[in-house]
Amino acid sequence: MAPRPLSRALAAYREPAAGRSIAELVLSLVPFVALWAGMWIALTIVGYWLALLLAVPAAGFLVRLFLIQHDCGHGSVFRTQRANNWLGRILGVITLTPYDHWRRTHALHHAGSGNLCRRGIGDVATLTVREYGERSPWGRLRYRVYRSAPVLFGIGPFFVFVLQHRLPIGFMGAGRLHWVSTMGTNAAILAGALGLAYAVGFGTFLMIHLPIIFLGSGAGVWLFYIQHQFESTHWDADDRWQHHDAALHGSSYYDLPAPLRWLSANVGIHHVHHLASRIPHYRLPEVLRDYPELRTLNRLTLRQSLRCVALTLWDEDKRRLVPFRAAAPQAAL
Repeated sequence: MAPRPLSRALAAYREPAAGRSIAELVLSLVPFVALWAGMWIALTIVGYWLALLLAVPAAGFLVRLFLIQHDCGHGSVFRTQRANNWLGRILGVITLTPYDHWRRTHALHHAGSGNLCRRGIGDVATLTVREYGERSPWGRLRYRVYRSAPVLFGIGPFFVFVLQHRLPIGFMGAGRLHWVSTMGTNAAILAGALGLAYAVGFGTFLMIHLPIIFLGSGAGVWLFYIQHQFESTHWDADDRWQHHDAALHGSSYYDLPAPLRWLSANVGIHHVHHLASRIPHYRLPEVLRDYPELRTLNRLTLRQSLRCVALTLWDEDKRRLVPFRAAAPQAAL
């Protein structure tokens, strides 16, 4: 089925079930709180090594809470947008994400994903081979550093969630909503952090929470990266870009093992999500069941996804992502 009629057909899956949505929230929030408390107990009684081990699943549940917030932004948790928005704002305090500001930028990502003329908002910065070749040696070095794994999945995500989200970067003059959202979230984060720091001690709070944020932000960015940065992804300039084609063919199906699929709230079924973003995450597997042809489209396994890290440039002639070594010799550092 062509992307546009498929998008219309998928509207049948958009209806959320309030009971299921609440259950998904509880199954994400309660384990996160329990693991946070477990890290505190482990740090106090056993040792920091156990706390760090518990930080790994805690970060996983933090990612899941962010993805429920993500569903709120698409209006797919509850039937009313008001309920979605208030839940999203509350979760934004936990995920360090100003919900209303993020919701606007994420909508721009969906509206222009795969459009070479609309890069730079809510995406991983990607140069074409030609653009890379036209940069100065210093410019190419900066891009190489940015696209390196330690920066892209470690330092960068931590910087974005802890520091960059504290101001409406890129939207400083775009209206009061972005400022109210960001400053309101900042105030709530500060109040929550001070309360926890008072309860367990400032140093203890940092020893518990910082590893969770570091691991969770890195895992979240990894998921987002794999959703669009794969060899056969879809990019076009304005004159050729079509929204439905870019949505379906520019997003991957990240076929993860069942536990990781659940923990990542089915966000790996991203080609369906971009084509019909109002579908609740727990209904996305229904689409794959009813449209089996989508199970093989843009499919990536966990092992295959690791090779995507080396894909750094969009080759407009070959129409695929390529590694640095595929750039013209004169562009090589």
